Amino acid sequence: MPNLRELSLVTFNLYNLNLPGKPMYRDYDGWTTEQYTKKIIWTANILKATQADIFGFQELWNVDALKEAFALTGLEADYDLLSPPDHGGNKIVCAAAVRKGLLEGEPEWITDFPDKFTLESSGDDAQTPDISVNIHSFSRPVLSFKVKIREDRDPVSIFVSHFKSKAPTAVYREGWYRDDYDYYINHNESLGATLSTIRRTAEACAMRMIIVDKTKGNDLPVIVIGDMNDAQLSNTINIVTGQPRYLQGLSTGGGDADLYSVATLQEYRSLRDVYYTHIHQEIRESLDHILVSQEFYDNSKKRVWVFKEMQIFNDHLVDEDHKETGTSDHGVVKAIFKYKPA
Repeated sequence: MPNLRELSLVTFNLYNLNLPGKPMYRDYDGWTTEQYTKKIIWTANILKATQADIFGFQELWNVDALKEAFALTGLEADYDLLSPPDHGGNKIVCAAAVRKGLLEGEPEWITDFPDKFTLESSGDDAQTPDISVNIHSFSRPVLSFKVKIREDRDPVSIFVSHFKSKAPTAVYREGWYRDDYDYYINHNESLGATLSTIRRTAEACAMRMIIVDKTKGNDLPVIVIGDMNDAQLSNTINIVTGQPRYLQGLSTGGGDADLYSVATLQEYRSLRDVYYTHIHQEIRESLDHILVSQEFYDNSKKRVWVFKEMQIFNDHLVDEDHKETGTSDHGVVKAIFKYKPA
């Protein structure tokens, strides 16, 4: 049975990792052989540089491509790769790699929101109009699995997520848009961005409900890994985490169903927030997150693990053409924890 003294986790957006020549979205030609080769080499280098106990991946099209990257590292025998068994490579999925001996049970991909998920309201007062949002599933299914990292402790539930991006939803194909094209052409960007925000916010709420249902009233540890397409202090992340308090006395804090961002924990180590995982129109943001329950929070009275450090691999973000360099358009985040119960 495993008895880790140190635990490392990585979130890694693979930027459409697929076999060469396979279609992706409206790119029917996919990667060229040369582009694919560069992509596999770069991915393998990141895997080898990080060598985490648990990798959470986003934007995987074909698991054979990920297997090839692991084979190039020489580490393929050290990990169990988790991808949907019936996945035909026709869409992107969340996946994972778990160091051998840690995985407990079978992984699950969660598509549907919780049964009782409801977004309806008649408003807080007479001035507030009714609202109703009709959405009941994740655009990218959430990967859920458990790991046993200490034989004397409960298994840890891991969720790998990929929320809707900030890119405006394409509305030009909608009937209402085409019926009044001359008007809506001036508003397609704002309408599309609003739809993306609503979808991402709903996904964050559904993820939060899943977390609360699992952690409320018990001491079961949870970790959420993923590209959540929003910043550390955004409403999206606040919904998922429950906005916990951080500045509390040693071993006196912690929230029953709260999650703690390793980015914030790192700020307490460095006194500055200087990292980013994505660049868009010269704006640097942190969209990729590792969120942990109170069992991994230094100041929690129920602490089992203490935060050691966060590492960011993001030099490649300055590349202007990620297709040609084989790099990802997201930075890779690694977090390390040490076993030290309160």
